[in-house]
Amino acid sequence: MLQGEVRVPLATFETPLWPSTNRGALVSRMTAGIEVVVVDDRMTRSVLVQGPSAEYIAKVASKLKEQKSALVAVVAASSRFATLEDWHVQMVGNLLYIRFEMTTGDASGHNMTTKAADALLEWILKNHPDLEYVSVSGNYCTDKKVSAVNGILGRGKYVIAEILIPIDVCKRYLKSTPEKIVNLHIKKNLIGTILAGGIRTANAHFANMLLGIYLATGQDAANIIEGSQGIVHAEIRNQDLYFSVTLPNVIVGTMGNGKDLNFVKENLALLGCIEPANSMHNSRRLAAIIGATVLCGELSLLAAQTNPGELMQSHLRLERLKADTA
Repeated sequence: MLQGEVRVPLATFETPLWPSTNRGALVSRMTAGIEVVVVDDRMTRSVLVQGPSAEYIAKVASKLKEQKSALVAVVAASSRFATLEDWHVQMVGNLLYIRFEMTTGDASGHNMTTKAADALLEWILKNHPDLEYVSVSGNYCTDKKVSAVNGILGRGKYVIAEILIPIDVCKRYLKSTPEKIVNLHIKKNLIGTILAGGIRTANAHFANMLLGIYLATGQDAANIIEGSQGIVHAEIRNQDLYFSVTLPNVIVGTMGNGKDLNFVKENLALLGCIEPANSMHNSRRLAAIIGATVLCGELSLLAAQTNPGELMQSHLRLERLKADTA
């Protein structure tokens, strides 16, 4: 659970995103605060091999379970920070997809898991000589694509942020009511997303806040594709509003590519995510802050959309003000 107040940098060209997310943050300060839990943490890479028959690859998949200690050692030898946690398999004809899951310290882990996957492939092919290499990435990972598997098995940090907002705070600062917000969430986020054919997602605009923080903290921005596949849950508790966001695929790190840029280092320091190094604490703290920020932005937008015209009026007011003062 994250404790304390944090100033969050957002890199965005969408002018209203700043004041809107800030309104959600203001609401949080009028309550007991936002509670955030990082439920799980693992990066994935799926390798793809093929055998002479379905029977053969099924036997290989079963045998790998008995060889776990050897596979763990292979990953440990490939990196100081990577640890093999688990894997899942899928078989299609004579094709064997193996989705390896690893913890990667404070790094997001893209390159670390790929390097480990290369080593694992070499070991598997050597110990199962009738297998043939197909690819170090079989799309069962799944990296930067919409999928169901990431939400089910997790990829990156699995983050849940929640808040309880008194009805009077809701009315005063959000200009709405718990009933209106819950009702809109059901009809927009849930039913609307079902009609649209959304995959394991039910939110208004998680991607906006994710992109803003990803760019400000040197992350791989393309990971907002799976990162934005998250779910809002809202309900009324004794007239007050319980509001939560669940993001099972927050892929972020505090070390690695992009983290040596001066503005990135400054922003990570601002967020308290620079030490102690390599402990996983920094990246998990960053993921928790991201979850809280997504909650703030999501809450504010949904509240605005309960009132006819408010969303467009705010865009016109803020964008026109910016143009007039340029």
